[in-house]
Amino acid sequence: MDGQQSPPTAQSVGFTLSSLGLATSAAFTAKLAPLGLTPRDFALMRSVAFAEGLSQQAIAERLQIPPSRLVAFIDGLEQQGMVERRSNPEDRRARALYLTAAGKRRLARALKIAQGFEQDLCGDLSAGERKLLLELLHRVGARLGVAPGVHAATADQPGSGIDAAVRATAAAQPPAARR
Repeated sequence: MDGQQSPPTAQSVGFTLSSLGLATSAAFTAKLAPLGLTPRDFALMRSVAFAEGLSQQAIAERLQIPPSRLVAFIDGLEQQGMVERRSNPEDRRARALYLTAAGKRRLARALKIAQGFEQDLCGDLSAGERKLLLELLHRVGARLGVAPGVHAATADQPGSGIDAAVRATAAAQPPAARR
C-alpha cells in the first residue's frame, strides 16, 4: 500500500464476502441485462435446461425455492416466451417445465456471458487456487445452511439454514447488544 493502513474491516471475512457478493451480483446483473435476463432468470432457466420435464415442484425443491415463489418466477419467464409448462402424462395435477426454442437460444447466449464473466472474475487465480477458493466458500456456506449451487436469496424462508444461523448469532450476543 502507499503507507496507509487498511481499515479493520479488511480483516473481516463476513464484511469481505458481503462486499464481494454485492459487487459480483451487480456486475453479473449488468452483464445479463442486454439479454433481458436477471441472474435469477438465468439460474432458473439453467436448472430447467439441465432437467427438462421435471415438475415445478421438483425444480423448486432442487433450488430450495418455496413453490409459491417459483410459480411467479416461471410466470415471468413464460410471459417472455422462454419457458413453457406442459401437462405431465404421469400426473395430471403436475406441470412439467421445458425451455422454448427461444429460451434455449437465449440461455446459450447467457451461458457464454456467464463463462466469460467467471473467467474474468478468476483471471488472477490458478486452476488450483480457484478450486480451493470454491471449496473454502462452500464450507463457509455450509455453516450458514446454504448448499452449493443454491442461492441464499431463495433460502431465506423460516426454518432454512440462513434463518437458523441468524437466530443462533443473535442468541449468542449479550442481551445489551440485542437491543
